[in-house]
Amino acid sequence: MKNTYSAILRYTVRGSLVQQIVVGLALGILLALLSPSAALAVGLLGTLFVGGLKAVAPVLVLVLVMASITNHQQGQKTNIRPILVLYGIGTFSAALVAVVLGFLFPTTLALSAQSADIVPPAGIVEVLKGLLMSVVANPIHALINANYIGILVWAIGFGIAFRHASPSTKAFINDASDAVTLLVRTVIRFAPLGIFGLVSSTLAETGFDALWGYAHLLTVLVGGMLIVMFVINPLIVFWKIRRNPYPLVLTCLRESGITAFFTRSSAANIPVNMELCRKLNLDEDTYSVAIPLGATINMAGAAVTITILTLAAAHTLGIHVDMPTALLLSVVAAICACGASGVAGGSLLLIPLACSMFGIANDVAMQVVAVGFIIGVIQDSVETAVNSSTDVIFTAAVCDAEDAKLAEKERLNLL
Repeated sequence: MKNTYSAILRYTVRGSLVQQIVVGLALGILLALLSPSAALAVGLLGTLFVGGLKAVAPVLVLVLVMASITNHQQGQKTNIRPILVLYGIGTFSAALVAVVLGFLFPTTLALSAQSADIVPPAGIVEVLKGLLMSVVANPIHALINANYIGILVWAIGFGIAFRHASPSTKAFINDASDAVTLLVRTVIRFAPLGIFGLVSSTLAETGFDALWGYAHLLTVLVGGMLIVMFVINPLIVFWKIRRNPYPLVLTCLRESGITAFFTRSSAANIPVNMELCRKLNLDEDTYSVAIPLGATINMAGAAVTITILTLAAAHTLGIHVDMPTALLLSVVAAICACGASGVAGGSLLLIPLACSMFGIANDVAMQVVAVGFIIGVIQDSVETAVNSSTDVIFTAAVCDAEDAKLAEKERLNLL
């Protein structure tokens, strides 16, 4: 009996996290079908897990980025610029895919839902202003509100300042980074229990009856995001690393996308992505900055959501959309998507901004937002999985390409 307990403990602590998450997923579905009341009760496990991830993520980003920059050697490359280029290409490409699907499979909506008492941003200028104000936010407020743009700026500033600190201070910062990383790994080990609680409570609360009325819209939305996952991202990665991209893409979807799907929070998935980058042996100086930055501005899934729902509103009202306007919508959607994380309600609240391009009244646009909230249990989950997994995919692709260049340079030098 003691050996059995020891084996179970070893599997719990050291076993495959993905396998354990799949078991938790299956048990969550089973519990929701057999006992909805019990499923609602265990939803607390999911709430605690997501809360733990959200609590530790801001501290992780601050300490890890600060430690990386503190120990950064002069002349050492961090590869952030090419990663930003991939972020931009990926988000704009996702918007283009959504435009094509919007024309091929036009969707109309029954705009009878009541909009929530929320106010969308008035324009792109307001979205960009919000992002800029996040940069100069008080560091304590940035940590409390999980303002990752502000956290990044302060972490970079502190890191540069501590580069001139004494060796003992630098050693303390490194020890703090290791301590936070250990806490993060501990929280992540509870992912199977968290997924079990999230799945069972979500199915018990909402079911999927309300989603059938929006099956066509969901199919187009999810289809667009799947194309981004399995076609657009692999093409971009292949262009960067010049070999089969699918092992990397599938690994990131399995290790990052599954967790992001159920937590529905790019911020909560930052620790998961950091751990995945460590397992992939990526450069810590690079991913410690690129991952939290990607959680803020790399929003391919959001670009798909904004574009398709805006075109659905236009089709519903009989508004003709020509190709130049559709291309402009792609640009607007990509810019809006980059600012989605800085707006309460995420990508859905930026739909009225895109709708304004076609002269659609705000009250009508807010009804589209309400439809988005109804299908959010699927739409937001898939969107977050795309957004978060893509952060690691592009970061790994750039690191891999730079390693290949360095190896080729060393080979030529040997010759």
